[in-house]
Amino acid sequence: MEILNYAFMQRALLAAVLVGITAPAVGIYLVQRRQALMGDGIGHVAMTGVGLGFLLTWSPVWMATLVSVLGAVLMELIRWYGKTRGDIALAMLFYGGMAGGVMFINLAPTGSNANLTSYLFGSLSTVSESDVTAICLLAAFVVLVTIGLRRQLFAVSQDEEFARVTGLPVRALNLLTAVTAAVTVTVAMRVVGLLLVSALMVVPVAAAQQLTRSFAATFAVSVAVGVTVTISGTVTSYYQDVPPGATIVLLTIGAFVLLTALAAPLARRRARAATAAQLNAEPAECKIPATRGAGDEIGV
Repeated sequence: MEILNYAFMQRALLAAVLVGITAPAVGIYLVQRRQALMGDGIGHVAMTGVGLGFLLTWSPVWMATLVSVLGAVLMELIRWYGKTRGDIALAMLFYGGMAGGVMFINLAPTGSNANLTSYLFGSLSTVSESDVTAICLLAAFVVLVTIGLRRQLFAVSQDEEFARVTGLPVRALNLLTAVTAAVTVTVAMRVVGLLLVSALMVVPVAAAQQLTRSFAATFAVSVAVGVTVTISGTVTSYYQDVPPGATIVLLTIGAFVLLTALAAPLARRRARAATAAQLNAEPAECKIPATRGAGDEIGV
């Protein structure tokens, strides 16, 4: 394929695959916890890290990772102790993150709004070898956490009180989920962009839930959707010269609409199968006798 002849597209496709895996892998826990917009908030905070990276002439990816992790931990602390004023504190954190990113990148000698735009909405041509190295390392951490601790994270996401009674370290697992979400945001920002990454964490999971019932099936289908749309969006962006982040998100929403349409007849088929199974399972004395023919002899 022609697209693979270019080194920058090889890097972009590798990053796209990793984003397609990690974003839904973390998003499934956020959806279960009803924190679907957490990725969006972390993306706002990560903008300060990008700006600091340019200002301090350090890797924007690693600096964004550090700032995002600190922001995610602070968000969890606000959720625990914020009570009635927590929403105001979170709003200040999010908007402060955006303002800090714009300010720092304009103070940087090599920074500009054009640099910031590539991190906000994604850019294929700017994915460097150092970015790919950072993305691979961060993605490995996300996969290890989301798969290796899937039982514990799922239990906490479903019912914190029950998980606490069973002896799980609920607060530590909540912090780990927040940190993993922060890392995922920085993994995805070079492909999808900070402002759109939350959609890739949530929509594939919502799409998978239209067809699946179990957690394992939802996990597998959402990751498959994520990988499909990120690769398709990256390839489309190359050939059609359109923004990669917007293309990937629109394809993700299209996948949700398609799976929702397929889910309706599947749900009806499942309902009929469940009804038939219930009827077959009824005791013989509860079943309605079949209609007899005219010539049948009626027994006592």
